Amino acid sequence: MRKRLLGQDDQHTAPIEKDWLDLENLAQAELTSEDAAHPIESALKPNAGPGWRASEPGAQTVRLLFDAPVRVTHVRLVFDEDAHARTQEFVLRWSADSGQSFHEIVRQQYNFSPPDTSQQQEDLAVDLDGVTVLELRIIPDVSGGGAHASISQLRIA
Repeated sequence: MRKRLLGQDDQHTAPIEKDWLDLENLAQAELTSEDAAHPIESALKPNAGPGWRASEPGAQTVRLLFDAPVRVTHVRLVFDEDAHARTQEFVLRWSADSGQSFHEIVRQQYNFSPPDTSQQQEDLAVDLDGVTVLELRIIPDVSGGGAHASISQLRIA
């Protein structure tokens, strides 16, 4: 039986971890650019490094092409920005027909204002069956500044 004490501060309890998909063995990644010191693998695997970062400023796309269709019930995205205040936008889409058509899951903008607001985490509960492509498009600075897109974590269950 699961139980919880009333009045207990839920912020101090650890989040339940999901059975994350082994993306390195289930999918191929397509990227518009990649900083050699911040490869996509470090965003896909726990404790694998600092996360992915684009080698060029501006809008970037990270696309996961699954070897076989998968069921997706949860997506976790974590973005970090410790240095520059900016407004970032991302769009997460999926396809069941190898990228011939896409369905938008979420489109969101948010502000980074370091040091007070330096991380954005999205835990998205979804029910997607037969996913062949998952695509994340990031506009790191909607005002057109020279920010580089990055992802600290990209996990899929």
